[in-house]
Amino acid sequence: MKLSKQVLTLLLCCFLARFTAQAEYFGTTGQSNEQSPTPPAQQSLQELQQLVAPIALYPDALVAQILAASTYPTEIVEADRWMQSHTNLKGEELAKEVDKQPWDPSVKALTQFPSVLESMDKNLSWTSSLGDAYANQQQDVTDAVQAMRQQVHKAGHLNSNEQEKVTTQGNTIIIEPANPEVVYVPAYDPWLVYGEPIVAYPGWYPVPGIFVAGEGIGFGIGFGVGFFGGYGWGWHHWGCDWHGHTVIYNHNTYISHSRTIVNRNNFNRGRGNFNHGNSNRGNSNRGNAFRGSRPGGGGPGFHGSSAPHFQPGTRSGAFSGFDHGGNARGFSSRGRSSFGGSSHGGGGGRHR
Repeated sequence: MKLSKQVLTLLLCCFLARFTAQAEYFGTTGQSNEQSPTPPAQQSLQELQQLVAPIALYPDALVAQILAASTYPTEIVEADRWMQSHTNLKGEELAKEVDKQPWDPSVKALTQFPSVLESMDKNLSWTSSLGDAYANQQQDVTDAVQAMRQQVHKAGHLNSNEQEKVTTQGNTIIIEPANPEVVYVPAYDPWLVYGEPIVAYPGWYPVPGIFVAGEGIGFGIGFGVGFFGGYGWGWHHWGCDWHGHTVIYNHNTYISHSRTIVNRNNFNRGRGNFNHGNSNRGNSNRGNAFRGSRPGGGGPGFHGSSAPHFQPGTRSGAFSGFDHGGNARGFSSRGRSSFGGSSHGGGGGRHR
């Protein structure tokens, strides 16, 4: 009887020891899995060139707005729809109504450039990929922009003119409006202008007003930014710190709080963590699904474009149209004839 109790006690101790060891093993494994973030999926140099090609030649402040806003693809869609349904608003009235919207400051800023906003909406796959790249590869993205500028500069297509001022600081190329109060969005074929053809982003749709066929750069009508200057998201609040590889907003590094684009570098317990203790605004994110259905197809969560897409390697002819303020967006020069020159659509007026 005594021997049986000793055997039973020994077996119980062995069982408890084994159970404790297993619990410690699984606990350690679980803790290790929680603490090990998912490694970022790095985009290749060619992919980054594809992504920045359509915007690399824009003025620095506009590049900053686009990179920041690309982390909010949901709000890009909402803002473009809102603009299309409020075409009666212009100037100061438009600025006041935009200021009331719950969008990120970068998205509000792009309402100053309706053709750019429209392009980001129609090319939503590209926009989302750009936002993902900027959130996770800021240095690579900003370096890619500078590399593309250097390439087009060597090709002889990037020089100061009546619309913009191009300066160099070492290996850094800075692009600013020639007139601080009038911004011209350059129009060009992003797959040809750099001298050596860039592989077109799959399905990229050239939007009227910011695309021109050929190897040159054209300029349409200028956008007066004075109406938006009094708001915290206006033109003069944005810039690029090329050496720090960041977007600058209100003299500070811009921090995105998007929940649509996940910053995998700060991935924590299954959620994107963009909060670095600095908030650019009240966070009014609405999740990943797009509200309603997109005109022409695509319901909530739609990530494509209902607009007809040009196949990679193909280009449209000359575009014309009008911007949200009623200014003409035609082009009086195309292709090579537009190098460094002044071309004004709509009778040559700069802005109204």
